[in-house]
Amino acid sequence: MVLLAASICTKAGKPLISRQFVEMSRSRIEGLLASFPKLIGAGKQHTFVETDTVRYVYQPFDKLYMVLLTTKTSNILEDLETLRLFSREIPEYCKTVDEKEIFEHAFELLAAFDEIVALGYKENVNLAQIRTYTEMDSHDERVHDAMRLCQEREAKDRMKQRAKELDLQKTCSAWWSRSKISWRTLNSPGF
Repeated sequence: MVLLAASICTKAGKPLISRQFVEMSRSRIEGLLASFPKLIGAGKQHTFVETDTVRYVYQPFDKLYMVLLTTKTSNILEDLETLRLFSREIPEYCKTVDEKEIFEHAFELLAAFDEIVALGYKENVNLAQIRTYTEMDSHDERVHDAMRLCQEREAKDRMKQRAKELDLQKTCSAWWSRSKISWRTLNSPGF
């Protein structure tokens, strides 16, 4: 099976998020997704539609579609299984399947999409594995975060020290100005 792209789009064919797994231009994907609503008929029981170049495998949600674009030579049973996995992944990240939730969780969804398909071919993963992979903790990331926090604390400490130095300098210069005035007054010929 060669999966060209996975998209979540509106009933009108406007893509909300889309991940291309093979080299395709954005305009081509948008064109294919824009023509998708015209190809499916109302009330049809099928979950796929074919054109002369691609196959659309889709799962309807309330106001959205989960659409997979595949080659016509791909195995339809594998395509449907992949679609089920994609469709089960969406509720894992979104409380409700609507535009607002999709946009709020776009990066998490795209990361999950990347775990399901690599270079156009379905990976042998399940929901639990996808969740583990997307939440994977990185030792290097923790070390980097700790170093960044340490640098931020040091910078704050340096700023506080510099502020104290400036206050002390200001106080000294004010005292010095007053003492010069006092000294001049004492040294004036009238005293």
